Amino acid sequence: MWELDEVSRRLPAYIRTEVATMNITDIATPDFAAVDAGKRLGKIRAIFERENPRGVVVTENGDYTGVIGEKQLVRSRMEDDTKASVVMKSAPRLDRTEDVREAARMLVEGDVKIAPVFEGEQLYGVVSTDDILHAVLDNLDAITIEDILTTDVISVGEQARVGQVINKLREHGVSRLPVVNEDDGTLAGIVTTHDLVEFVVQDDSRQGRGDRRGDLDRMLDLPVYDLMSDPVVTAVPAETADVAVERMFENDISGLVVTPEEAGERVHGIVTKTDVLRALTFTEEEHMDVQITNVRLLETLTREEVVESITSVVDKYQDMSVLHAHVRFHEHKEKLRGTPLMQCQIRLRTNRGQIGGGGEGYGAEHAFHVALDKLERNVLEVKGINADEKQRGQLLRKLGEL
Repeated sequence: MWELDEVSRRLPAYIRTEVATMNITDIATPDFAAVDAGKRLGKIRAIFERENPRGVVVTENGDYTGVIGEKQLVRSRMEDDTKASVVMKSAPRLDRTEDVREAARMLVEGDVKIAPVFEGEQLYGVVSTDDILHAVLDNLDAITIEDILTTDVISVGEQARVGQVINKLREHGVSRLPVVNEDDGTLAGIVTTHDLVEFVVQDDSRQGRGDRRGDLDRMLDLPVYDLMSDPVVTAVPAETADVAVERMFENDISGLVVTPEEAGERVHGIVTKTDVLRALTFTEEEHMDVQITNVRLLETLTREEVVESITSVVDKYQDMSVLHAHVRFHEHKEKLRGTPLMQCQIRLRTNRGQIGGGGEGYGAEHAFHVALDKLERNVLEVKGINADEKQRGQLLRKLGEL
């Protein structure tokens, strides 16, 4: 059963109306880092170290062709002389008159931090996640961290090797991993794609050019403890989104570990700038509010089919109201007869808490249906638990009458 999104209902009128009509022109910036498609990867890593951009725009003969973010640098196993055109990622082209809410949706679904803004065929500038959040920061006090956090957190132990960390980041398509004490599971630190890029670039400058294969093997075998950030900047579920985002800006980070209470030692969840951005796109329309990250990977699957499939699963449990659905696709390098292995994660925010399902398959459609099957089992499991609790309550009431 679908209801109007509770988070959207609580958003101030400014976000629902004025932000929805604000043009990208108001917040886009003409100042951005750009490289030619033939630029070498080693030089691009140096740009990230020197300028700390949210992303780099790639052009060819003066025309926009794509973007490179820290995720691409970490996921890339390319050598320093690899061209930018090999590593870059496609990002949505935004029109100068696009409204902020639609721009937020396109950044989330494109899984990018920046996107080019065009006036006709001319590149006008770029807009970033930070640009949008700065523009609406004072109006995010209606959203709590509990509304938007992710509770299905992937973490690593203190003795995990850097190579293992990189593999986890790639496998799950995330940008940060809490580091936990391997004895008691308490929070020890956090490692991000930014940490890894910075570490590799700094090591390059120390080592100089030459045969780096031995140096790379040495770096990959280091324990994550050597480069994790500690102490960890955290938030608690009851805090509002404006406070959390301001804390991210102050510490120049893109996400916070959520702990159960002040100075808590356990990991309750993760909240990122993207989570806040996603909340801006929630609508009050009476149909499923679905966001698909990496929507370009759908191919034979349509958005309508995704919506219908998830609806059919949730409708089996009439007591559940879904506030928001997020579907994420991630493409692996492995292929079968030319079809890439994909991972799909489905996450529902419901009045019964967060419920998810994930799976892998060759092609987006196969991966989606594997994840959907897992989601259905988890939904039915929640239904069974609640049914047992209801039955137990009825039995106790009858015993009380006796």
